[in-house]
Amino acid sequence: MAQAKAPWAARTSRAGKDSRTRSLLLESAARVFARLGYARTTVADIAEEARVSRATCYVYYASKADVFQAVARRVRDEFLAAHELPGVDADDAHELARASTAAFLTAYTAHLDLMTVIEHQSIADPQIALIWQEIQERPMRRTARYIDRLAARGEARPAVPALAIAQATYGMFAQFARIVADEPGRHAEAVEHLTAMYLRLLGLPEAPHGAG
Repeated sequence: MAQAKAPWAARTSRAGKDSRTRSLLLESAARVFARLGYARTTVADIAEEARVSRATCYVYYASKADVFQAVARRVRDEFLAAHELPGVDADDAHELARASTAAFLTAYTAHLDLMTVIEHQSIADPQIALIWQEIQERPMRRTARYIDRLAARGEARPAVPALAIAQATYGMFAQFARIVADEPGRHAEAVEHLTAMYLRLLGLPEAPHGAG
């Protein structure tokens, strides 16, 4: 006779399944919202993309607005995570610039269409507006603080105020992400160009020959 699972084991199994289903729904919803936009997307579309029933969707999310908020929060978290770079020497400004540029460009390219949907929906939905504000402002403020620290230590001579550099840099990401989305093979080239422009605005000396 098969031995019954211990209660804790059953709970762990259900929690794991719930987590996988929730992730599946979010990934499916992100694709549908990016493809159709917010207004045209329905819960039925998300269920079909995930290959689950509409009833399953409603177990995890109360409405289309609810799942869209979860998708937007996940995008926000991915953008913020692009600044967390384990294994990168935080004291090497050139290495850090190149690594963070590559990570942020990858995130922006992956969510390019979805970013447009989030921006449009932020006009009508105050909760999405707050998330959109975080997507834009938190990385810029973090970058500006980093530039100010470099300047205070005499390691950089910014051409303009730190926040202006951060704003200009993130504006360039939007343009380069469109290029990379159309031509993925140009990702490395885009990273080099973005990094070079950013470092020039910072007034950092050139990296030693062969570095990076």
